[in-house]
Amino acid sequence: MATFRSDWQPDRSSPVPLYKQIIAYLQGKIRSGEWPAGSKIPSQRALAKAMGVNRSTVVTALEELIAEGWLEGKTGSGTVVTGSSWREQVTLPPDWNRYVRAGLYRPNLPTIQEINQAEFLPGIIRLGTGELSPELHPHQLMGEVLSRLHARIRSLGYEEPKGLLFLREQISRYVASLGIQASPGSILVVSGALQALQLISLGILQQGGTILLEKPSYLYSLRLFQSAGIRLAGVPLDAHGIRADCLAAGIKKHRAGLLYTIPSFHNPTGLVMSERRRAEVLRVCEAERLPVVEDDVYRELWLDEPLPAPLKARDRSGLVLYLGSLSKTLSPGLRIGWLIGPEPVIERLADIKMQTDYGASSLAQWAAAEWLASGFYQQHLERIRSGLRRRREILLEALRRDFSDLAEWTVPTGGFYIWLRLHSQVRMRELFDQARAAGLLLHPGNLYDRAATSCLRLSYAYAKETELSEALRLLSRLVRQHAAGQGE
Repeated sequence: MATFRSDWQPDRSSPVPLYKQIIAYLQGKIRSGEWPAGSKIPSQRALAKAMGVNRSTVVTALEELIAEGWLEGKTGSGTVVTGSSWREQVTLPPDWNRYVRAGLYRPNLPTIQEINQAEFLPGIIRLGTGELSPELHPHQLMGEVLSRLHARIRSLGYEEPKGLLFLREQISRYVASLGIQASPGSILVVSGALQALQLISLGILQQGGTILLEKPSYLYSLRLFQSAGIRLAGVPLDAHGIRADCLAAGIKKHRAGLLYTIPSFHNPTGLVMSERRRAEVLRVCEAERLPVVEDDVYRELWLDEPLPAPLKARDRSGLVLYLGSLSKTLSPGLRIGWLIGPEPVIERLADIKMQTDYGASSLAQWAAAEWLASGFYQQHLERIRSGLRRRREILLEALRRDFSDLAEWTVPTGGFYIWLRLHSQVRMRELFDQARAAGLLLHPGNLYDRAATSCLRLSYAYAKETELSEALRLLSRLVRQHAAGQGE
């Protein structure tokens, strides 16, 4: 069971003892089928913390439930629901745990599940989160955009399979400024770039095939391609991006069906693929007729100077599928992105999208279109770049102060991330747990590359400015303690 959070706590003003209230609560979870037979329940410590009681109170409640046959303690497996005491009171539910295990879609990595849960804990400082801080959200401009929609929206029904035409027209104009010529018919509106990747995994790739990607890569932290029966094969990076020579060898070795790349402010390293390397990569892929998915969601977050043109801007043969999004620059909650590619591909993926969600939110599409049409988006980007420059400097100053003898890193020229490479080997799981107990939420490097066991993805985008410096001071203290313990 994932990290336990409860919206229920015992009533301390009630004459009913706390442990009996907990018993009644847990019995209710079992009776309702929320915790079916065979489910592993949260640990004593997790229950006590979530309910705000002493661990001994939870122990008393669990011992009584075990005695009555509701629960069973299993060596090495914790405490599980048996349901034996209520089998005759209710119709037995199906074995939902068997159904869960049989599902085709693989679960998130355990650490990713923990991160997703812990991000919403009060007081936690999110040092690796890949999204803008609420401090940088455009609340005033969003209000202005929404106030304009009543004069523009003609319907709140479903949109065309490829998405709202007015939005696709605005996206076409916007990407033209990046050097990409794309008609509205070659654009698919998606609910964020992640959905585009899922559509690609389902719609145009063969099961058992292989895609190439940078190593490390954000894609390693996801399970959507593996769930579709597609393997991932990493290609090394250097300071200029994915190595074109290794890419050519990888295509032949793995008989790859596609390259996935993040050339602009790579996630997690923050690297930018150079102009020359972009040309080399495209030349290799053209020679091998290898399709490319270019994930360019961080492009507009340049802080020092604009970037080289996208791969898609150089594409003259329809080789590149181009991903863009407003999630990293404007609002992750808007859930609007786009995929640009040859029309047969776009029509195929649009058909799959209609089968899964019948199109992105109409209201969100109208809002996104207004952001692009009004000029507010470019105005907002200037403010975001200013805020991220300030945050980057705070984090870099803290790194120079606290990590100069502990780690190395490259100064990012944009995006969200700094790839921190610790000098000493660490037990990353222990460091993750210690940091979380201290109120810091980390993103270990081995989420993005199993071999990156002494790396961390740091983000200066999400945590409050007032938190960044002290959070790094605390993290350095934990790393030093950890390193000292390793040497004993």
